Amino acid sequence: MKYIIQQALFVIRFRYGAKFCSLFRKIWFSFLGMKVGKGTVLPKLYVTWPHQVRIGSQCVLEKMISFKFDGIRKPGPCIRIEDHVFIGAGCEFNIRLGIDVGADSLIAAGCRFIDHDHGIEQGTLMRNQHGPEKAIRIGSNVWLGCNVVILKGVDIGDGAVVAAGAVVTKSILPNEIWGGVPAKKIGERK
Repeated sequence: MKYIIQQALFVIRFRYGAKFCSLFRKIWFSFLGMKVGKGTVLPKLYVTWPHQVRIGSQCVLEKMISFKFDGIRKPGPCIRIEDHVFIGAGCEFNIRLGIDVGADSLIAAGCRFIDHDHGIEQGTLMRNQHGPEKAIRIGSNVWLGCNVVILKGVDIGDGAVVAAGAVVTKSILPNEIWGGVPAKKIGERK
């Protein structure tokens, strides 16, 4: 009997409780300007400017995802995620210009997306310098392994795969497999 009660409480807490809390998060974030599609459950998130985020339908988001729009308030959204996307725990979107994530993509835990740099000129503190900025685009049906870092200006083609721990500094063509630091082509999907 004790086992059945424990299992029932587990199901209520993690299945139905999460959906119940998600409903209130969706209402709150919608009030603040975020657009969230049908069937997407929102876990606890960190969001600096909710109106800068648009998440499609039937997306799966895990806990502790950070949507950080690193700029002054302007019309949005700049962080655009299409339908049926999986985003793992602890991912960070640190965006100034924009990022597009295509439909049916898989983003494993701990991935980072950064579309800007600091300046490095002598005579001025680096923290006070603005560096280059270029938007990021992730195609459809892309798989990014754990702890992948995608830097400014990268365009990842449809169907590409990036191995865990890679640091991507160059664009990737469709259906290519990349890995390493810095990431290099290691194969192709057949």
